[in-house]
Amino acid sequence: MAQHNQIYKSLDAINPSDIELFGLNCDEANRLHKKIKEIVAIHGLNTPETWQSLTREVLKPEVPFGIHQMMFYGCYKEFGLDPPAWFPDIQSAKMTNVGRLLEKRGKELLGSKYKDPISSFSDFQEFSVSNLEEYWKTILQEMNISFSVPPECILQESPSHPGGQWLPGAYVNPAKDCLSLKGQRTLEDVAIIWRDEGEENLPVNKMTLQELQSAVWAVAYALETLGLEKGSAIAIDMPMNVNSVVIYLAIVLAGYAVVSIADSFAPGEISTRLRLSKAKAIFTQDFIMRGDKKIPLYRRVIDAQSPMAIVIPSTSSSYSMELRDGDIAWKDFLERVNQSKFVEFTAVQLPVEAFTNILFSSGTTGEPKAIPWTAMTPFKAGADGWCHMDIRHGDIVSWPTNLGWMMGPWLVYASLLNGATIALYNGSPLGTGFAKFVQDARVTMLGVIPSIVRAWKSSNCVVGHDWSSIRCFGSTGEASSVDEYLWLMGRACYKPVIEYCGGTEIGGGFISGSQLQPQSISAFSTAAMGCSLYILDNNGYPMPPKVPGIGELTLGPLMFGASSSLLNADHYSVYFKEMPVWKGKVLRRHGDVFELTPKGYYHAHGRADDTMNLGGIKVSSIEIERICNAADDNILETAAIGLPPQGGGPERLVIAVVFKNSDDSTKELNSIMASLNSSLQKKLNPLFKVSSIVPLPALPRTATNKVMRRILRQQLSQMDQSSKM
Repeated sequence: MAQHNQIYKSLDAINPSDIELFGLNCDEANRLHKKIKEIVAIHGLNTPETWQSLTREVLKPEVPFGIHQMMFYGCYKEFGLDPPAWFPDIQSAKMTNVGRLLEKRGKELLGSKYKDPISSFSDFQEFSVSNLEEYWKTILQEMNISFSVPPECILQESPSHPGGQWLPGAYVNPAKDCLSLKGQRTLEDVAIIWRDEGEENLPVNKMTLQELQSAVWAVAYALETLGLEKGSAIAIDMPMNVNSVVIYLAIVLAGYAVVSIADSFAPGEISTRLRLSKAKAIFTQDFIMRGDKKIPLYRRVIDAQSPMAIVIPSTSSSYSMELRDGDIAWKDFLERVNQSKFVEFTAVQLPVEAFTNILFSSGTTGEPKAIPWTAMTPFKAGADGWCHMDIRHGDIVSWPTNLGWMMGPWLVYASLLNGATIALYNGSPLGTGFAKFVQDARVTMLGVIPSIVRAWKSSNCVVGHDWSSIRCFGSTGEASSVDEYLWLMGRACYKPVIEYCGGTEIGGGFISGSQLQPQSISAFSTAAMGCSLYILDNNGYPMPPKVPGIGELTLGPLMFGASSSLLNADHYSVYFKEMPVWKGKVLRRHGDVFELTPKGYYHAHGRADDTMNLGGIKVSSIEIERICNAADDNILETAAIGLPPQGGGPERLVIAVVFKNSDDSTKELNSIMASLNSSLQKKLNPLFKVSSIVPLPALPRTATNKVMRRILRQQLSQMDQSSKM
């Protein structure tokens, strides 16, 4: 408790004994206190410059985190909302991708408004929206994207296409661009760096661009022997490792569409995705190795009644495994062709509207939306990495994820299209093994989700590992908390966290941070480049631009790379029907509640509809309730609510339960929770976990008998404030 009280002292009230409470000896505490007084004397008591000097001169990774908190809260005690935790400097800003472009063409693009990359960044973002064609033409040129047939224009608007028609007439293959020589890239550049869990004492493995080309070409040639029609869907249900990246690129290079399936899914979820995509084949692995534990992935694929499977062994000893009739072992698959692996596979040039990837995002109907990425969508992912995370040649990019979620393909494209290296850890990212991999691989851009950061902070597994090579963090998937991300920044000498929010149907982000703007923890500093944001008022109309407020967020319809079709739903009905018209254009539905603060930062407040976000995975309440209702014979009905904890952070899953017999409401709830968790993890996703159960006599309903989850969420939130759930 004493330590907690010291955290919120003003800097001039802190004395050496306060610092000693966090484990420093008397001499260390006196030296640190003297340095703090010197900084305050130069920069003042409560200024951003004071915090910046503290991060550079005092708050090293080895300093106990409580002191980091004490300095942050002490410095910004009187600051109010959105204190900046990181600031760009002009010289570094000029070296970013956007900075170099603006230094070269800023006056041409922005006219007399242009001053320097930092001062003019907001003007550049507004230019990217008001001059969409010029902006995207410029970015595609900067990224050296090559079209076999150039587009007739960048954007063609028509009433029948609310989102516009982008790059009409163009032919391209994004996988080819990932493998091509451009800019400063050479064949000897490292394209993928990786390590398997348990091999922490061995050097990291490396694959050069030339080796990646050869591996992708070999798989592409073997794919041709399957006799599938071009454009056919081919699924991948594998961990995010070297083989899955090679297979992903080969499928796209050869003119097919990847079906993304997360390796954590149960057979029923795999089956649903195979059915919706009409997949003709699936790549999978025999087992997933996690330490000494084997997770039977191929068995799940069989239970899902998949089409033909190509099965990759997890270890060299797995080649003797028995396969289902018609399935093919990886070794036999690669030996189906006689061509030398060094013979280039001629990329299949795709019309820009052709599907290259089918991903899935849960809607509110219980069935996941099947969202196609076209041949253009990868360039949106690559452009976001280029603009917001500043990914460039020489960078090493790591983001623990899976090809089943959009950040898996995003990682592939954002890295390789920009000449960077993908860094993959084949194992759990939660322990010291991953922390050491980040150090040994010299990762420069590390992507996270808050639940991973929470695990690192709790276990302190990062201690002793050098993360000084990191230039920035990226964060997506769920809401973050200030203390956890302050801790994260401190592990890498206070490099910025770029908060990034978008969606599978966006192909990237619509709101982000930037390395050319001050960054406040757990806040977004800008609309993504080329995107316009609108917060709706209580009447359902956009609030005035730049005016603080909170409400449902909607998007300008003209977004490069965003979806224009769904495989199992009407795209217009999902995203545009009954949406307000603004300046002659119908706005695009998204569904999150956002707040614009007086200092110009955005905060996310969760979903406005009945979809929640658990561990970075969007899932509908109905999907969860369908399973929970059948988990115990005493349950009459349930309502699943995503509830953010006090102080911010990712949503917790709270289940309101109505029992068949009211006497059962006093039943031991631990056994009910165990049943719910067991059912959800077996039938939906092993990563989901119920945080708490709330017995209720009845669920709040509308006159038409619909469950009012928003009302229930408000009630549970009030209960949470009065007593910890």
